[in-house]
Amino acid sequence: MNHMEALMLITDAEYIAPTSDENVTVTDTEFSNVAVRLYLPRKPSDGLRRAVIYFHGGGWSLGQAGMKCYDHLTRWTSNRLNAVVVSVNYRLAPKYRFPVQFEDVYSVTKFFLQSSVLSQYGVDPDRVCVAGDSAGGNLAAAVAQQLLEDSEVKTKLKAQALLYPALQSLDLNLPSYQEHENKIILPKWLMVKFWSEYFTSDSSLREAMASNRHVPVESSHLFQFVNWSNLLPEELKKGYVYTSPTYGSSELAQKYPGFLDPRAAPLLVSDAQLRGLPLTYILTCEHDVLRDDGFMYAGRLQAAGVPVTHDHVKDAFHGAMTFVLSPAELAVGHRLMNRYIEWLNENL
Repeated sequence: MNHMEALMLITDAEYIAPTSDENVTVTDTEFSNVAVRLYLPRKPSDGLRRAVIYFHGGGWSLGQAGMKCYDHLTRWTSNRLNAVVVSVNYRLAPKYRFPVQFEDVYSVTKFFLQSSVLSQYGVDPDRVCVAGDSAGGNLAAAVAQQLLEDSEVKTKLKAQALLYPALQSLDLNLPSYQEHENKIILPKWLMVKFWSEYFTSDSSLREAMASNRHVPVESSHLFQFVNWSNLLPEELKKGYVYTSPTYGSSELAQKYPGFLDPRAAPLLVSDAQLRGLPLTYILTCEHDVLRDDGFMYAGRLQAAGVPVTHDHVKDAFHGAMTFVLSPAELAVGHRLMNRYIEWLNENL
């Protein structure tokens, strides 16, 4: 059994059926032909409710809304905020490749934002948020960007919450990738595998990404958007020296253009395309290869005039918020979850 098969078994074992309780009614259904788990609060509301559309993590290839940790998070969100929560079971790699995952979450979001659907669930159209962790944070950021370009969608998001998100696959040698290359939770080799499998099973892309030689010279202009020597604060550079990119084969980018597509790598949009994005919460963890993605996006959003709350947690690691249930319960997981819920409560 390889590493990915073991991870799949773990996520399958963590599944729980939709189970309502005294606070929340939970059902599995479909929105726009995409599977979702829907959480509806039972307690009465003075007026229209808030809503959160949530995208789970798992490297675009693992996880589901019914995993214990995600069911706990979304159920708690619904109960604590008296909010409607839609947790999306988008299709996964390796069976489905980019852009299927993005298209699934986007179609659910677009469906839910219709005035008739919001009305059906008693949701305030001015108080809807997209959120996600890790690969789900990537999808949430991409959805928020795409909605700005979509003239068919009249309802604007109030907020986006990005929890230790993956935001670019252009430079996989950022200081955080170098510093935390061999971390247990998300080592660099595994993140490279997640990225490459999002686009293809062709090992040549994974090998090129692993050596950071996958971007063709004709795409060199994109590096300005992920140039960590300009975009990271000094304390995160930690003595690492920025080196100019080593360019790769044009053939790979022609075969698998997804890794240069902002729908897969939201950091690659221009500054002008960031303006108009909603109120943003970004959580980054010190011990995480994805730390610098979140830092660069927070800085670029702030420079574009987007209101950003950036929580950087120095004693946390990638995925820490999922460590809130026995036997893998940690105080840091509860602290992160509570901070996220507090932000939503104050800002949504």
